[in-house]
Amino acid sequence: MVLKVNHPIQEEPNVKHMLERMPKHVANSFSEEQLTHINTALAGRRWGKHKLDLRGTLGIGHSRFYFVLLGGKDKRDPSRIESKIGQLTLAFGFTLFILFSLLVGMVLLYILKSWLGINLFENYSLGLWDWLKSKF
Repeated sequence: MVLKVNHPIQEEPNVKHMLERMPKHVANSFSEEQLTHINTALAGRRWGKHKLDLRGTLGIGHSRFYFVLLGGKDKRDPSRIESKIGQLTLAFGFTLFILFSLLVGMVLLYILKSWLGINLFENYSLGLWDWLKSKF
């Protein structure tokens, strides 16, 4: 059974996109049942747009290679391993942030102590305050 070009199943976005990419005589040869099953198979795949969509070809010698770089927000549910890795990465990043903040805080407290002239140990200094005074 040969379908006419304006059959409703041919207006479905997935089917329409597929049929536009093939010769007319082939596109017109599909039955309604075939197109319905093709549409069902294609409907499971989301062909969404990506924030980053970079495609191109490179000619190297006598060969041509193509490349595709896609990027965007991952809307899939993470697997158990991905979830654990994400939690560990977050914990590691938070720990680094706390350690860096403590280090900066300690340096600022040391500079404040030196600026006020307070010596915790007699005749001992890290020299940070003297170095800062010479620079500024």
